[in-house]
Order: sequence, then structure tokens, then C-alpha cells
Amino acid sequence: MIKGVITKGIGGFYYVSSDDKTYECRARGKFRLDNITPMVGDIVEIEEDSSMKGYIISIQERKNQMLRPTIANIDQVIIVVAAKKPDINMLLLQKFLVYAEYVNLNIVVCINKIDLDDEKDYVRASDMIRSIPYEVVETSTKQLLGIEQIKLALKDKISVFAGPSGAGKSSLLNLIQPGLTLKTGDLSKKIDRGTHTTRHAELIKLEFGGMVADTPGFTSLDISEIKHEELQSCFPEFARYAECKFSSCIHNKEPHCGVKTALENGHIYEERYKHYIQFLEELKNNRRY
Repeated sequence: MIKGVITKGIGGFYYVSSDDKTYECRARGKFRLDNITPMVGDIVEIEEDSSMKGYIISIQERKNQMLRPTIANIDQVIIVVAAKKPDINMLLLQKFLVYAEYVNLNIVVCINKIDLDDEKDYVRASDMIRSIPYEVVETSTKQLLGIEQIKLALKDKISVFAGPSGAGKSSLLNLIQPGLTLKTGDLSKKIDRGTHTTRHAELIKLEFGGMVADTPGFTSLDISEIKHEELQSCFPEFARYAECKFSSCIHNKEPHCGVKTALENGHIYEERYKHYIQFLEELKNNRRY
């Protein structure tokens, strides 16, 4: 048996990396019968039946998995947004922070294209994210800013680059590891967002240690799998102030709420709290149908 990790899956074929070799594999029929679909990032055992080809015969239990992008066993997510062109979509960013927290990933936020923001509007977003606290890296592929800091965050970890279209994920990866020549896309002038250049998740080995997946960009994110009672745990800054009168407090309309007191005293960003309430109502409404 050969043990390895799925680095790419296309059209029913899975490419498994093991000891610097890559095997083209299909999954045994039992996985389909058990309603299990192999994912990029899965640690698997394969049986070789011809030169560099074989079958996946077992999948190790996943420590975590993301459904968008579809990938398993990740150490961290690097959420890439653009300071300008397109502007930061705070609603989408907040949803992704919530989702990454929900699936228990370490989070790094990369604000790219800072060279385009002459007014430095991105600093406000950086300050808010750091207050949570998450690590923030500010980058420019044009001016080569922040590239070494991103490489340090990626070193010896299995990471996923994720974020909206047009944020510059592929351009960053091309700088991080020269020779990748990942396809990059121009911003659509009609709709002011990026074109999708990455069509599937693929784990790429980094020459300085670790693996990273470049993933398709997106313009929306569904967090409906989260129960509304669980949402507060996806806002980690709330835990520092959640000394509430009622143990069942969800920090909305309840009296004597420590989180709302912290908000009034300026210890929690108002925009974060407004998004929390917005998501809370959405999740509550989902349960009514």
C-alpha cells in the first residue's frame, strides 16, 4: 500500500502525491456506495495497478473540511481581499471569517493591492481584523510588499488561499514561488469584480516548505449550516466580554449582556457587531423553513 495526499481532482481522477511521486488514481466503487467523495487534501492509501496509476482504497478520517472551496485537512486559511479594484466587500469578508472560525481553521487575512489605495482606507479594515485578533498581512505584488511575510505564514503548513475574484490570489502565489505561472485575470470593467481564473482546488508544494491551494474566487458564501446559537463562538472577541446575566444569552435583545456593554464602551467594533446581528437574523429565519 502507498500512503499519500490528494493534491488535485478532475473528472473522476485523483492525483495523489507520495514521496515526490504523483499517482493518477480512481476511487473504488465502495466510496460511491457509502456516499463518500474524495477531496483534495485527503490522506489516502492507494493500490498501484500499473506504472504511476492506481486506485484509492481508504481515506483517513478528516480533521476538518471546507465545502467552499472543497478541501480537507487544512492548517490555515489565507483570506485574500483587495484594498481597491475591487473594494473590500466587508459583508463577504465577515462571512468568510465566520465560516473559517466555524470549521476551526487558523486565519490570516491578506489585504492585497495596497498600492492602489492612495487614501489608505484599508487601514480601518486592518485595525478591525487585528482587534479580533487575527493576523493581517498587507501586500502589493506591484511593489513587492509583504511577500516575505506571507511566505513566513505559509512555511511548513498546509494552507488554502481563498477570497473573492479579482483579489490577486494567483498573482501572489506566482511571486511566492516563481515558476508556478498560475493564470491571472483582469478585473471586469462592466461589473468591477475579477474574472474566475482558478477552476478547481489544487495543492501545490512550496519549495520553502508546506503546501498551498489556490482556489476559485467567489462573490457569495453560504453559512446556513451554522446554528444561530453557535454563531457567537465564531466571533472570538465576544468571549472576552461574555459575562452575561443569562447563560443562554446570544447578545441580541437580552438585558445585562456583557458583549453589548463592551460594544457601548468601544471594546468591540460596531461594524462587527452589526454583521453579527445580521447573520443571526438570517440563521434564525433559515430555521423557520
